[in-house]
Amino acid sequence: MTDKLIEVKDLEISFGEGGKKFVAVQNANFFINRGETFSLVGESGSGKTTIGRAIIGLNETSGGDIFFDGKRINGKKTSEEEKELIRKIQMIFQDPAASLNERATVDYIISEGLYNFNLFENEEDRQRKVREMVESVGLLAEHLTRYPHEFSGGQRQRIGIARALVMQPDFVIADEPISALDVSVRAQVLNLLKKFQRELGLTYLFIAHDLSVVRFISDRIAVIYKGVIVEVAETEELFSRPLHPYTQSLLSAVPIPDPLLERKKVLKVYDPSIHDYSEDKPKMEEITPGHFVWGNEKELQSYRNQVN
Repeated sequence: MTDKLIEVKDLEISFGEGGKKFVAVQNANFFINRGETFSLVGESGSGKTTIGRAIIGLNETSGGDIFFDGKRINGKKTSEEEKELIRKIQMIFQDPAASLNERATVDYIISEGLYNFNLFENEEDRQRKVREMVESVGLLAEHLTRYPHEFSGGQRQRIGIARALVMQPDFVIADEPISALDVSVRAQVLNLLKKFQRELGLTYLFIAHDLSVVRFISDRIAVIYKGVIVEVAETEELFSRPLHPYTQSLLSAVPIPDPLLERKKVLKVYDPSIHDYSEDKPKMEEITPGHFVWGNEKELQSYRNQVN
């Protein structure tokens, strides 16, 4: 029996009221096991970050439930519960330049959580924790007196990672943490995240739009289209046997390193009008163990036929 750390049930997130109401996420269902990397993949505006921000409490939910370690965490919480969640769930943001305080030194940026939650015994202990954290993300102790603008994008993202991990969280939401970085730096940051997962037993929600990146880091992947999660499966299962047409179109767009094969590749364009949900309503169903697909009864039957 795997231990679910995060569970999302029938989640809906909307903005605005009445005629101006916009539903950004609907019918979202997934769970994240303790110690795994679960990736949420989709194009820009599909609702990936909206879900991540709802889990951490930055976005309010309009329906459904989010459970962390068996406790419901969306909705009203006491200040004590709020504080506990902030410490246990941390976020690494997409843009390292925008998410760091330009007026604060690296030392203060990394120490802020320690100060707020009183996570050190004395000044010597705080300095030791910060120094060890900075060195473990590949920076030097002398960088602590500098300001964010003095660093490259990759170094700034390392500062963001250090700020999140110094809190000793159980769960980390990495919101496109490498999309703003040079290609050469991306692998370094991914390797760093993997290293911390092994050493600290972390659980990740990795948000991305690039399937080739998530293949390297993920245990399981959920594909989201316009606020609806359309497919969830283990990484290699999803890549070898994508069932939903949107997943197939995303995979067909992944570049192939061989130029001859790349030229022969046929791109699949997803057409949402192929689905007729006017009478036969869609639902999320497990087609093979651990492989869930969104569709109506007719579509689900065709997916079952494909795998049998």
